[in-house]
Amino acid sequence: MGNDVSSALRPAIVMTILFAILLGVAYPLTMTAIGQAVFPAQANGSLVRDERGKVIGSTVVGQAFTSGRYFQTRPSAAGTGYDGLASSGSNLGPASKALVERVGADVAKRRGEGASGLLPADLVTASGSGLDPDLSPDAALVQAARVARVRGLPVARVRRLVTSHIAASLLGAPHVNVLSLNRALDALPGKSAIAARPR
Repeated sequence: MGNDVSSALRPAIVMTILFAILLGVAYPLTMTAIGQAVFPAQANGSLVRDERGKVIGSTVVGQAFTSGRYFQTRPSAAGTGYDGLASSGSNLGPASKALVERVGADVAKRRGEGASGLLPADLVTASGSGLDPDLSPDAALVQAARVARVRGLPVARVRRLVTSHIAASLLGAPHVNVLSLNRALDALPGKSAIAARPR
């Protein structure tokens, strides 16, 4: 019987080691090499750098912009906001009092900034990951008047900037990347560019 156990155990151990090497080492290394060769920017986090090479963000991970000079991202439920280590939604249902109060506060904030009419949902609700870097075109356009007023720019110019940053999506709705839009805003003639991570 001892020989039966050892003869049955040996292939199991060999297969475990073989698959550990194959799937735990060879496959990840191969995929990493392919990613670095074919999509190096995306494989390294789609990082955005300023003119001096300093990383100021990523096109695929949102960040909070709190200054009135910038287009602001949608609310985030990830940690204290856009925390990649705590990525998640709030998991609050539509009948949740906490959600109603939070959305109400966000609506009041937007109204205080001069937004009128129906507010796009993504201005007052968090995404599922809490890290969404994009807004709907309507959510960006609602903020154009505030940004124009704070920066002393014509509203039409800011709206054209938003429109020029609308990106089509293969599977989803059109969107505007907030970091890219804010960098373009800072690059307008006569306005100083941000030297570090924009807020």
